[in-house]
Amino acid sequence: MDVVSIIMRMTNECVKYIIILFTAIILLHSSFLNKTVFCQEIPVPVESPSCTASDCHVDLMQNAFLHDPVKEGNCDMCHGELSGHNQNPGVFKFQEIDDIGELCYSCHDSFANRPFMHGPAESGECTACHSPHGSPNKYQLMDLGSDLCFNCHDQDIMSGEFAHGPADAGGCLACHNPHSSDYAKNLRDEPPELCFSCHNNKKKELEEAKIIHKPAADTCVNCHNPHSNTNEYMLSNKVPDLCFGCHKKKKESVQRAATKHGALVVGKSCLNCHDAHASNIANRLSKAPLDLCLGCHNTSVKTDAGIMLTNMKELLEKNSSHHGPIKRKDCSGCHNPHGSDEFRMLKESYPSTFYMSYQEGNYTLCFKCHLKSIVQDPSTFELTNFRNGYINLHFRHVNRPEKGRTCRACHETHASNFPKHIRERVPFGNWEFPLNYIKTDTGGSCTPGCHKVKKYDREKEVINK
Repeated sequence: MDVVSIIMRMTNECVKYIIILFTAIILLHSSFLNKTVFCQEIPVPVESPSCTASDCHVDLMQNAFLHDPVKEGNCDMCHGELSGHNQNPGVFKFQEIDDIGELCYSCHDSFANRPFMHGPAESGECTACHSPHGSPNKYQLMDLGSDLCFNCHDQDIMSGEFAHGPADAGGCLACHNPHSSDYAKNLRDEPPELCFSCHNNKKKELEEAKIIHKPAADTCVNCHNPHSNTNEYMLSNKVPDLCFGCHKKKKESVQRAATKHGALVVGKSCLNCHDAHASNIANRLSKAPLDLCLGCHNTSVKTDAGIMLTNMKELLEKNSSHHGPIKRKDCSGCHNPHGSDEFRMLKESYPSTFYMSYQEGNYTLCFKCHLKSIVQDPSTFELTNFRNGYINLHFRHVNRPEKGRTCRACHETHASNFPKHIRERVPFGNWEFPLNYIKTDTGGSCTPGCHKVKKYDREKEVINK
């Protein structure tokens, strides 16, 4: 090995030892620094975590609807200064809230400027309905719908079989304002306008009708319970008792009547004929009077008294000559539609039999339209066409001491195919005998079962044997 090689080898060894030494110095120096400078604790300000971010109240953040201060971790806004609470939670007591309402109204608008207040809002007990932190329900309500309301209000208002839709669905706020209102019961509007906000078809009906039921125009709750009731349509009483609550005179007359109209005791009672809200027909009838009556009297009906009533619709269709009230489509011209002490619920006295001696009071109904003299004057040249010369044949038939023929003996009071409503057949006990009436230009003839053919002539008296 030459001298140069030896020198180079020695040089490499020296460099290696120098590197090792230098590394050792650096490591020792670092260790020294850690023990002297970096090990000293330098205070660093650390912001205390919010109440809801700590392990104590983190559950408050689990609600779907949060009060804004809770959402922002700003508990101090309601509870006051909480400094030190995190360091000593077992000892710390938050600031008491003396007036909840005053605190809430420091952010929220007050409702105290309206005449009707909900109790909790008026007393400032906002937390009776709203959670101050959070809730699964919108507006941080303690419960949903009527479940919340029934914490204070009597649940019996919903005990009826028939319930108002909003109330049944827990939608109390459809009608009531939960804080304050200009209307009694904290209603959102004055009835019936409040009701019309849903029942707009009924509003249109009332606006367009000529005749309006006063309770319906005033307020719907005159007749309907707004929550529930045992009666259909939430009526506050059964019909007809509900109607009789106002129509007291009608109640008295119906109760006194010997014969009551069957329509009052079947189906919808008064509402079988009358519209409870409005109509364009007198007395708020749901149809024109005759059409209404024929809606039931379109078949033979046996009454409780065993009387068989005619199929009136069929009778009128088959007979072309109609009595005046029938022409006017006004059955109530002769009949009391509610009840009467008279035969067939007639308004006034009218003979119910074939024979009856004449008394003026027996024909009160007929004399409301017809002249009394038609049966009181024994002779005439103008009162009636039923005369033989000047002999008044009405007088002759009616004015008999024992067997005076009544109007119904010869005339059909509703309709006939013969002039002057002459009957085709005459009821006589269980027998209906043919009248066999024939009309002529100046008189006529008949051959009933009670006598042989008899003729009359207005221009020349006929001598009948």
